[in-house]
Amino acid sequence: MESILERVFKLRSRGTTLRNEVTGGITTFMTMAYVLFVNAGLLGSVTDRLGNKLPFAQVLTVTALSAAIATAAMGLYANHPFALAAGMGLNAVVAFQLVAVQGLTWPEAMGVVVVEGVAITVLVLTGFREAVMHAIPLALKQAIGVGIGLFIAFIGFVTSGFVGKPAAPELRVELGKGGEIIGAPMGVFVVGLFLTGYLVARRVRGALLIGILVSTVLAIVVNEIMGGKAWGADSAVARIPLQLVAVPTSENFSLVGAFSFDFFRTMGVLGACLAVFTIMLGDFFDTMGTVIGLGTRAGFLDEEGRLPRANRVLLVDSLAAVLGGAFSASSNTTYIESASGIEEGGRTGLTSVVTALLFLLSIFLWPMADVVPSQATGPALVVVGFLMMPMVRSIPWDDGDVAFPAFLTMVMMPFTYSITNGIGAGFVAFTVIKLLRGKVREVHPMMAASAVAFVLYFGMHYVRIAVGLAA
Repeated sequence: MESILERVFKLRSRGTTLRNEVTGGITTFMTMAYVLFVNAGLLGSVTDRLGNKLPFAQVLTVTALSAAIATAAMGLYANHPFALAAGMGLNAVVAFQLVAVQGLTWPEAMGVVVVEGVAITVLVLTGFREAVMHAIPLALKQAIGVGIGLFIAFIGFVTSGFVGKPAAPELRVELGKGGEIIGAPMGVFVVGLFLTGYLVARRVRGALLIGILVSTVLAIVVNEIMGGKAWGADSAVARIPLQLVAVPTSENFSLVGAFSFDFFRTMGVLGACLAVFTIMLGDFFDTMGTVIGLGTRAGFLDEEGRLPRANRVLLVDSLAAVLGGAFSASSNTTYIESASGIEEGGRTGLTSVVTALLFLLSIFLWPMADVVPSQATGPALVVVGFLMMPMVRSIPWDDGDVAFPAFLTMVMMPFTYSITNGIGAGFVAFTVIKLLRGKVREVHPMMAASAVAFVLYFGMHYVRIAVGLAA
């Protein structure tokens, strides 16, 4: 068995072991399991113009199935420890922009996702997407990695409730609730954070996974002591599940293939193209930033900042977008939470295969996945963010031409809750500064083209006005 795994995944040459890969795969799944329920809840919260909603159980099923297929493909074809699932930012655009604002039906909205995935696949096959990735200056690639680290940490704080949205309009975020750490869930998060930090400091193998499991057990114990009301009386979170296995029926898979290209008729050709462009640009650069950040953290990038087999990674990612739309799960994309598995030693596609198998099993064992609270996975994300910070030392801070764009790249990701916005701010700033300083030749044509695309992206409201599609 081990010899087969060695031939397929090249474990020895990557400096890893079967144990590391399995631990990494489990850890990645544990930090990504929330996707199943968040995506199902988000997509199911919006009613389309025909009065239809996407059922929670069906969305959860197709989210798990498409994530399993895409992640397995990444592991087997690209041999990288990167996991894929429905993109949280992209699904929000699909639900709240395409369906809620622009009036598409759910099948039409998923048709937009399929088309943008096909478009990105064409860009990968022509070599354009990889060329853009290689055109990014090394300092900006390092900044992308640091920015993603900050973003991961912020996601951990927000999803756990340690950082919340205040009622006071003059504030944007606050500590916990009302500026205070209140409630048993916050106590579990704090204990989990210090425990995970301690284990990492002691260089304990499997530190992140141990932190998640111990925090989950603690949450269950605390919840039982408090009469099962600490996480909500009707919530399955932090409870010993009454049902360990839930076998899906044929109805659970009814969303597979439920997409339509009628959005061209509903929106008009120009409006439809703008909708596809908006989703595509976000998907294009979100994945690019994630892959660079993960590759940097795993030590995969060469001296020029290039990722081996990048074309395979990008091809799987683009086809995963098509798959997500076709399954009505929204666009699948490479997940920054894969960094948690990398930190546990995952270095090959075997890590992804393990994660994929767990996604597949979650179709049957989803009551167990719902037990793990965000206060147990949040500490792992915060610690992963911390572990990605050392890359900031490699940025040439005395060179303002790249240092300022790098700074914008890093801070815009957590501040706007978007990897794409951070990359766009850095690209535009880098290009503008070089042009103003008369250093046009130092700007790669691909960088210049990307900067122009981001200007359109940031100004999409005015683009719609210009073509008569918005008031």
